[in-house]
Amino acid sequence: MTQPVNPEFNHSKYRAFPKVQLTDRTWPDQALTAAPLWCSVDLRDGNQALIDPMTVEQKKQMWALLVRMGFKEIEIGFPSASQPDFDFARWLIEARQIPSDVTVQVLVQARDELIERTYEALRGARRAVVHVYNSTSPVQREKVFGVDKQGIINIARHGAGKVMTEAKKYPDTEWVFQYSPESFSSTEVEFATEVCSAVIDVWQPTPDNKAIINLPATVESAMPNIFADQIEWFCRHVNRRDSITVSIHTHNDRGCGVAAAELALLAGADRIEGTLLGNGERTGNMDIVTMAMNLYSQGIDPELDISIADDIIATVESCTNIKTHPRHPWLGELVYTAFSGSHQDAIRKCLAVQKDEDFWDVAYLPIDPQDIGRTYQSVIRVNSQSGKGGASYIVEQALGVTLPRWMQIELAQHIQNAAESQARELNSDEIVEIFTQSFMPRTGHYALDSYQTEHDSQHHSIQASLLSATSTISLHGQGTGSLSAFTDALHKATGIDIQVVQFEEQALSEGSDAQAISFVQISMQGQRFTAAGRDNDTLAASLQSIINAVNIAINNGVKAA
Repeated sequence: MTQPVNPEFNHSKYRAFPKVQLTDRTWPDQALTAAPLWCSVDLRDGNQALIDPMTVEQKKQMWALLVRMGFKEIEIGFPSASQPDFDFARWLIEARQIPSDVTVQVLVQARDELIERTYEALRGARRAVVHVYNSTSPVQREKVFGVDKQGIINIARHGAGKVMTEAKKYPDTEWVFQYSPESFSSTEVEFATEVCSAVIDVWQPTPDNKAIINLPATVESAMPNIFADQIEWFCRHVNRRDSITVSIHTHNDRGCGVAAAELALLAGADRIEGTLLGNGERTGNMDIVTMAMNLYSQGIDPELDISIADDIIATVESCTNIKTHPRHPWLGELVYTAFSGSHQDAIRKCLAVQKDEDFWDVAYLPIDPQDIGRTYQSVIRVNSQSGKGGASYIVEQALGVTLPRWMQIELAQHIQNAAESQARELNSDEIVEIFTQSFMPRTGHYALDSYQTEHDSQHHSIQASLLSATSTISLHGQGTGSLSAFTDALHKATGIDIQVVQFEEQALSEGSDAQAISFVQISMQGQRFTAAGRDNDTLAASLQSIINAVNIAINNGVKAA
């Protein structure tokens, strides 16, 4: 008998989003052939969505990554509403941190005092985008602000005029004006176009001096094809289309943020706002990394450097305190790992015949993982009856921990190699010994002698002593955390440059000799090395895991300083 539906889970309280009357739409026949203009909003939209907003040091770290990736427009904050955002804008300008080909953008509500404060924050900038907005959707007009359509138009026109007036007070800066009808996708497309046209009439842009009209799906409420219809309708009917840059800012409430942005480009949009890995309010902003990699996989230059995948993930995780899902499109740690035996076989056979001069054509791998600093990791899954399976379980039982997935992958390879070379069953003691030899070598090029740390709310510093075969090495470094301070110290003292790709720390089970064990995966000279470290001191275990990884790299032929 069919169980009754939960009466509280009632779909009839919702209604379908209305279609756009556009019977001669052209976007389905278009194709993407070039990258859009990109604008990162990680430091504004992404930051405001965090449980713990970024510190100044984290903002600097994120800024450096965005510039390194090649972003030419970066929204740096909401300086009229946040003193830290105001101070960060002033630091960028006064410390001359803005490259000559990069334009900063700031957001402001269409309110006089906030617009005045915004221009104070940008005083002295070479070029800046002032992004003004007000809400236009029916639910905002009727239930939040109690303003009719003409009232909304008046707010928009007044804000646009104030933006122009304030700009004249700072003639040394090249100003670009941007307007957003907030909740564009939930606004009647005819009215949204009318509001934007009213703003355009105030600004009087030209083909040589364009304004930006940004059309946000503030809350994604419809399928991406409907959003594309809205964009095409808008582009056909808005005033001075040749004098504006049509920008898109989608969110991911329905899981279609990237799809909606891509279809919007087909429909006539020029510019995309989003965040790295999709951080943002609710389910997040449009993921620029995913969209850029989508273009790349189709033979289109994304005009952003995504090859530094490990740096992107490490920086975003450090600044947002949000872990990247192992199945995240393109960059997740398991994306290029096959668990199925038939998949592994197909990939091996394709790689065997793939030639450098040919177009990439490998089963189950839409791109060459090496393009973003990854390798194909074959994972052989065997059960506990196989004589060589269950290795992770045996090690976990012996140590009282749960091995991270990425360490399980490498352990399985070591166990498989040992089982095949010895052509016999491996017992539990042998499996634990293989784990120890592979990830916690008892001897190596370096050994940790001692360390001391200091930290405040923004900086960590470390002084440490390493023993080598011939000398004692003194280290000193700084970073946003103890590990980054240690890698900084290691680089300064030895010349060894490493990136911590993965890190996890666990307390050992009760009764164990050590109190903590740390697992780490580093990138060193383009190769990855995995290690573990354990100690009664939690931080010492972490530092030891990094030293073990470096020693493993050296043992594998990577040259030490």
